[in-house]
This record gives sequence, C-alpha cells and structure tokens, in this order.
Amino acid sequence: MATKGKQENVGSDEEEETVQTIPQRNISGIRNKILRNEAYKKLKKEKAKTKIEEKKKRKREEEASGEKEPKKVPKTIESMRVYDETMVNPDDEEVMLDEATDELASYFNRETLPKLLITTCDRPGARTNKFCKELKKMLPNAEIKYRRGLDLKKIIPQAMERDFTDILVVNEDRKEPNGLVITHLPEGPTAHFKLSNLRLSTELKRPGGMSAHRPEVILNNFNTRLGHSVGRLIASLFPHDPQFDGRRVVTFHNQRDFVFVRHHRYVFRNNKKVGLQQLGPKFTLKLRSLQKGTFDSKYGEYEWIHKRHEMDSSRRKFHL
Repeated sequence: MATKGKQENVGSDEEEETVQTIPQRNISGIRNKILRNEAYKKLKKEKAKTKIEEKKKRKREEEASGEKEPKKVPKTIESMRVYDETMVNPDDEEVMLDEATDELASYFNRETLPKLLITTCDRPGARTNKFCKELKKMLPNAEIKYRRGLDLKKIIPQAMERDFTDILVVNEDRKEPNGLVITHLPEGPTAHFKLSNLRLSTELKRPGGMSAHRPEVILNNFNTRLGHSVGRLIASLFPHDPQFDGRRVVTFHNQRDFVFVRHHRYVFRNNKKVGLQQLGPKFTLKLRSLQKGTFDSKYGEYEWIHKRHEMDSSRRKFHL
C-alpha cells in the first residue's frame, strides 16, 4: 500500500510540474481585437507590477546588507562595440611621428592658414546653392566658385596657383545635396562623405544670426587610426585661434561611424547653466572613402573604402 501511495505522490508531482511548464497563450493568436487588446493590457500591467516588486526587493536587500548594487550598464550598439586594434593613444610616439610628417603637418605647425574653395556639381539646384552659402558662413576664409562644367582634376591646379589649401565639392541627387568631397592641397588626402539629414538655417526652429567670428571646433570620438586621419582633415578647415567673443562653436560628433555636424552659439546664463542656440546648417556625414593624394577616381590610391557587405556582417564593428 505504501508503495502505491508513493507512486501516487510521484504521479501528482509530475502532474504539478507539467502544469507549471505549460506556456502562456500567445496574445497574437487571439483573433478577436477587443479580447486581444484586453489581454495585452493585462499582461503589460502584470509586467509593470513584477518590475516594481523586484525593485522594492532589491531596495530591501540593499538596506539589509548596507551595500549598494553597482548600476547596470545598458546594452547599446555603442557599448557593445567590438574592440578595434587601431585605437589611437594621442601620446603614442609612433602616432606623433606620423603626424609630424603627414600631409597636414604644415597646418598643425602653423605654417599655412586655411583658404577654402567651395564648389558644386554641374548645374546645382537651389537647395545646393543655399547649402554652399551657409557653408561659406560657417567656414571662415571660404570662397564659392561655380563649376561651369570643369573637371575637378583641372580645378585642382588652378586652386593651387591661387593658394587655396582645400577644395570642398557638394554633390547632389534630384536637386538634394547628398555628398561632400574634401580634398586637401597640394598633397591630399581626399575624403568622400555621404551627406544626409540636411537642415538649413531657415528650416530650424528659432535660428540665430551668424557672425563673422572664427568659431571653436569640437571633435568627438575620432579614436581609431582612420578616425584620427579624418578628424585632422576636418580640423584643418578651420583657423587655429578661435575668437571666443563670438561664442560660436562647430561640433563634429562621431557615433557609430556617423559624423553629426552641429553649429551653435552658447551663452552663460549663470555659473552653472549654459544656453545653446542653433545657427545651422546641421547635417550628417558618413565616410565612403579616404584616398591618398588629391582627387583621382581612376588611378588614386585608397587608404580605406566603405564595404557594404563587410559592414552588414558585423553591426558592432566601427571604423572611425
């Protein structure tokens, strides 16, 4: 009899286990819309309730132990980034030697002052022309020259004769700016960016007026060897000594290989608070290629080219 009772108990335990492991009904399988919404609201309420209970439980445990739990780092694309071997330490001797002898060394040694030539593709649209005019206001010592059907290879020697240090070419597609080429003279490098999310100053909410003061430049997160080269190329577009009286600042913030460009004026409201006013334009850049020397699409030597399939295979591996 005892053995039978044991067997019955074992059988009941197995039944309880099977009852506990039965999965909940999938809400998406409920065909009635009203019942489905009610079930979803009920599930959401239960989840919120359990979350609050867990939070209270952790708080009680912290008070009992007297030690606070370390805050959990949220899992983001940026925090889960794969480590890149080409991360640059600014104090590295090898990096410092390369910087002292690269194509941009004359600018950083204060031997040359930036003088920029801004041009466009052939027959640019009205929006592209407006963007070039705002770029001219944002970048000190810049001039706009219309292309007039000339090949870029013919423009480069003419620009060198007139002591230009950089050429910026704004490309467009369907009357919308979609690309930016920056080539440093006389020896390069040349960077090709995809341009997106453009908003001119007239499209911003309560934009401020732009002054002629030389702006401050902020470069964020250009940490790899490639990012370091791109950051130095961008920095060479601006004069060395900013005029702090104008309170203008141009920010190039790199995040997940997208460079967010913002132009602000700041004002100190008190000792702790700072106010920002957008001046425009604001846009996003994504590097497509970095080429040694001046622009040469046929015989140029490329340091880096964006490979679409390689980027798709690893969303957490970034290059800048």
